[in-house]
Amino acid sequence: MTFTTEQMRFWSPEVRELEPYVPGEQPKIQNLLKLNTNENPYPPSPKVVEAVQAVLANQADALRLYPDPDATALKQAIANQQKVELDQVFVGNGSDEVLAHIFKAFFIQKEPVLYPDITYSFYPVYSQFFGIQTKQIPLNENFEIDVSDYQQENGGIIITNPNAPTSIALGLDQIEQVLQANPDRVIVIDEAYVDFGAESAVQLVNQYDNLVVCQTTSKSRSLAGLRVGFAIAQSHLIAALEAVKNSFNSYPIDRFAIAAAAASFEDQAYFEAQCAKVIESRKKLVGDLTALGFKVLPSKANFIFATHPQYEAAKLAEQLREQGIIVRYFNKPRIDQFLRITIGTDEQNQRLVDTFKTDILS
Repeated sequence: MTFTTEQMRFWSPEVRELEPYVPGEQPKIQNLLKLNTNENPYPPSPKVVEAVQAVLANQADALRLYPDPDATALKQAIANQQKVELDQVFVGNGSDEVLAHIFKAFFIQKEPVLYPDITYSFYPVYSQFFGIQTKQIPLNENFEIDVSDYQQENGGIIITNPNAPTSIALGLDQIEQVLQANPDRVIVIDEAYVDFGAESAVQLVNQYDNLVVCQTTSKSRSLAGLRVGFAIAQSHLIAALEAVKNSFNSYPIDRFAIAAAAASFEDQAYFEAQCAKVIESRKKLVGDLTALGFKVLPSKANFIFATHPQYEAAKLAEQLREQGIIVRYFNKPRIDQFLRITIGTDEQNQRLVDTFKTDILS
């Protein structure tokens, strides 16, 4: 929808210039195979459902009363699972909200914030929204982050690990190089996909007073519909995030989300089993697509980034859609010949492979 200058005269000048984030498509098509938004193909832990039902059982207060503004039960469950202290955990309404608070709390500096030129596309949106200077650092020719590029003047650094949409991960030794080279700036490691094979930087939090690790329950814990994200850092950084939150929305997480997410963190066995299934399915899908001539970047996420030397990526995405399969295509420099494909169940992945084999690449 577009509006005239006359209609937009009520808008704040900054809002007129905003370029909002464009989320992955959520179409309502029968028999659709949706491999475009990196949702987990498996349901959450059965304990999640039990926790929500327990909240509903107390109907008198479940909706009438405000939730705990500190979400203490959820923070404690996260702290226990992540092996950190309670005052090292911050929670928010999805990791996107947590990231917004991070940008507000730490990145409004005189120097530019650094992040890769190919990464999560919400970072430029937050930067514009908060009036933050930025400098995008190009990935190398293999679409990898070169940590030596981050040894320059900056107002903070944010790195998605594994990176999105490339799916490539850094090791902890590389993350430490960035931390050690920038001791007076906050370094944010955005770990939305870390549970699918990468190493979490949470284990470095007690060593580095400038490290913030951000995670989500949307991917590996199958709770995208609840919108729960969190950050882990030393307590002085968490205090800054709490100050921002309580100046914006002091009750961000509802009773159902608190109970459900806490239950998820208390069921470690189920969580690990589902992650292992996704990793195994990813391995098979990579092999099947490679056999069809695709080049697939090395993935540590619940998605892959693939290109075919003989076919235009945009055309492949269009043809898949005609067959009821949706993947993510980015019409952007350097990556406009790649498709980002979410890992589904083995049956869903096989449908994708068979469609390529019989209907598109034949």
